[in-house]
Amino acid sequence: MNEYTPRHWAPHERPVLPGSPSTPLHSTGKRWAFAIVGVIVALTGGLGNALVVANLPYLQGALGATTAEIAWLPAAYVMTNVSMNLLLVKFRQQFGLRAFTEVFLVLYALVTFAHLFVNDLGSAVAVRAAHGMVGAALSSLGLYYMIQAFPQKWRMKALVLGLGTSQLAIPLARLVSEDLLQIAEWRGLYLFELGMALLSLGCVLLLKLPPGDRFKAFETLDFLTFGLLASGFALLCAVLSLGRIDWWLEAPWIGIASAASIALVFAGLAIEHNRTNPLLITRWLGSGRILRLGLAVMLIRIVLSEQSIGAVGFLQVLNMSSQQMHSLYLVMLLGSVVGLAASALTIDPQHLFKPVIISLATMAVGAWMDSSSTNLTRPENMYLSQFLLAFGGTFFLGPTLVQGMSGVIGNPRNLVSFSVLFGITQSLGGLIGSAALGTLQVVREKFHSSHIVEHLTLINAQVQSSLQIASGSYASAIADPSLRTNQGIRTLAAAATREANVLAYNDVFMMIALIAVLTLIWIFLRSLWLKMTTEKIAPAPTTTSSDPSSGAELS
Repeated sequence: MNEYTPRHWAPHERPVLPGSPSTPLHSTGKRWAFAIVGVIVALTGGLGNALVVANLPYLQGALGATTAEIAWLPAAYVMTNVSMNLLLVKFRQQFGLRAFTEVFLVLYALVTFAHLFVNDLGSAVAVRAAHGMVGAALSSLGLYYMIQAFPQKWRMKALVLGLGTSQLAIPLARLVSEDLLQIAEWRGLYLFELGMALLSLGCVLLLKLPPGDRFKAFETLDFLTFGLLASGFALLCAVLSLGRIDWWLEAPWIGIASAASIALVFAGLAIEHNRTNPLLITRWLGSGRILRLGLAVMLIRIVLSEQSIGAVGFLQVLNMSSQQMHSLYLVMLLGSVVGLAASALTIDPQHLFKPVIISLATMAVGAWMDSSSTNLTRPENMYLSQFLLAFGGTFFLGPTLVQGMSGVIGNPRNLVSFSVLFGITQSLGGLIGSAALGTLQVVREKFHSSHIVEHLTLINAQVQSSLQIASGSYASAIADPSLRTNQGIRTLAAAATREANVLAYNDVFMMIALIAVLTLIWIFLRSLWLKMTTEKIAPAPTTTSSDPSSGAELS
């Protein structure tokens, strides 16, 4: 029998899309096993980049790098990770799930092991780039295992849990990092990651996914398109990751890379637009519905930057250590888990706008609460706001995925296009959020600093009093009055800088709240418009046999 010959499937186990596993009936114990393996694999993939992002300052010191140099570590990962979905879907379709699972998990373990031998920045960046390429496979693999854990009637809940589990990696990485660093310094991070990789490999070898159909998917022109688009997106990711560090208009390479990325992406899309059997269905991607979906996902990801760029950065400015923020990280993790569970329990294909609106509302409220922070704000003051943001960050994932899947189920040729769209909008949304909000924080800090300095004059009696108090605190250590005065001036300058940063972060929080509110209004009005325009059309009869998520794939 030819390996590409379609198999004969029972109605309940037929793969909806080529490259996805079949869905046979499993015992309850086996379903639990699939769920556990799905969680392990998804967390392994998520921690691949989360552990590095959460510990950049420590890695910077360990590798003796500057701020701009160390930023290449997460940038290199995203640069290679973001475009791999172009090839991974077709790899599964042509070579099968077994080869996909085993090859990429073995490569993931080997690349993770290579991290232990890194001794300089150049080798670290190269290994991170390789890690991004092989790590792209783990998110879809975790999703497939989670789908096997649920019966067909709950398949949509499996989609939500399979996709959302990897999002728990960021708060989890912050929670465990301190202990890992104490075990083996920065190599402790990679030892833990290697252990997770080997655990995942062992699990998938013991509990294999059911087979699916295969067919010859690759064409020679696919690799040309991949080269163009991957290079373009990689350059764009580099610009977004390092633009606010090297500063946008001061580093010549940023302009060159931006222009090159636009040219490469458009060249790749032009080729795809005119192909008979394209890798990306540009006409479908360019439709209003898909563009709106991509924009919504990107905007929500920008809002979610509040936790990484906003709250954590704000508390670090106030000299809060990771140990002091440990309880806040726990609250973030709890909020993410609650949001994920609530999304899985309440997902309804007939009401997909409601969860998105609720997510944006909770995130807007959380960001608005943070916008009144002061230099006396401590982690416990942000428990509620960060819980709301973490809740909204996972509550919206399932509905947005299901909204896009209808176009894939109706036409399986759109699978690669949708996988690329969903992955890129999430990645670019996070990068744009970090770049835009980080830039806003710098600009507003300079503004507030100049405003504060204008009022720091010795003519002001209050300033004189503050200077005397600051200088007097060094009386026991410094005998020279002039040196004490100079030290007092430095103390006031540091206080002014800190206050300027506090005000700048408040501006960032308010901007995030505004973006969330505007996005909410847009989606709400869109939902009203659709309701008004579709009420005139009689609804089609619902059939129990069609499940928009029964064979869903996501890379």
